[in-house]
Amino acid sequence: MAIDPLKLRPATRLVQGGVHRTPHGETAEALFLTSGYVYDDAEQAEATFLGNVEHYQYSRFGNPTLAMLEERLCLIEGAEACRLTATGMAAVNAALLAHLKAGDRVVASRALFGSCHWIVSTLLPKFGIETVFVDGADLAQWKSALSQPVNLVLLETPSNPMLDIVDLRAVSDLAHGAGAIVVVDNVFATPLLQQPMTMGADVVVYSCTKHIDGQGRVLGGAILASNKWVNDVLQPFIRNTGPTMSAFNAWILLKGLETLTLRVDACCRAAETIANFLAEQKGITRVWYPTRADHPQRDLAMKQMTAGGTVVTFEVADGKAGAFRTMNAFELIKVSNNLGDSKSLATHPATTTHSKIGEAERAILGISDGVIRLSIGLEDPEDIKDDLRRGLAALNG
Repeated sequence: MAIDPLKLRPATRLVQGGVHRTPHGETAEALFLTSGYVYDDAEQAEATFLGNVEHYQYSRFGNPTLAMLEERLCLIEGAEACRLTATGMAAVNAALLAHLKAGDRVVASRALFGSCHWIVSTLLPKFGIETVFVDGADLAQWKSALSQPVNLVLLETPSNPMLDIVDLRAVSDLAHGAGAIVVVDNVFATPLLQQPMTMGADVVVYSCTKHIDGQGRVLGGAILASNKWVNDVLQPFIRNTGPTMSAFNAWILLKGLETLTLRVDACCRAAETIANFLAEQKGITRVWYPTRADHPQRDLAMKQMTAGGTVVTFEVADGKAGAFRTMNAFELIKVSNNLGDSKSLATHPATTTHSKIGEAERAILGISDGVIRLSIGLEDPEDIKDDLRRGLAALNG
């Protein structure tokens, strides 16, 4: 008799969950590189399209490799259903546009990834959807914005790049009272450190490109929610608009999940060490990391998360010039706009990921020209420290 996967611990689910072997008995998950599927006869094809029988139709609608990844992600997230998309931004876009229509109202935390901010601030209003931004840490602003009917709430916690924390339970309760569903971008925390659905969220989205792959190889996104919402709301949108993940990328992501626990645990421990190291260095004006005592929302972060995450954000003196001197002196840490990789990566948000939201909005979010986002990889933390010393030597002249 097969073991009930829900009785397995998370690390085991990430290795064993969702595996469906073909009659060949392969050890690794099978990679189904096929666009379409054949039927035994015309009657079976008709019954499939009518929904009277279960049979794969077309890989834009479903694929066995994708199905294994969807099932595994559900097992680790604690969700009923999952759909995959080509990128993380496709996941955010699909989750919002599948649910919304002209005349609807959206309330979003101001601290969003640059492209998420653009969807809410620029794209949705083009379709007649009202959008309201609030400071995610300010419950009074949430209460005010959610004091009238709302259709959808979007937030990320911890936020990119300043690691702001949103009270998931409180905001979810307020949102549901206003008639809204709550969509949470959980990419910084990963499903291992935080499970928003246990705190009231309705939909969780991921850029699988980040920790789930975690090795800089492929793009992908995931949307997790209830069976009813996925089948009634999301699936028709995905089926007919086609933001589909490739089977090859799904296969790579399946293999990435096998080591997710090991990688995230190691990177979190290193990130906390690096954050404490940076706080003691000359030329650094501030460090943000959720487990540090000086993080303004440390208690809330530790209530919602089991560890602080893999990202450390810090600010150096002399603004953009100081940040560029620091980053350009790195030899081990690479300059990139990605995160959640096995390699340590440094990003200057003001000129890259958050450049399009404008200087005024960056100022509200605290993203100064001296801010550097550091995604901690799997290198020895002492080597990362040595490289940071090189950067700070260049900063301090």
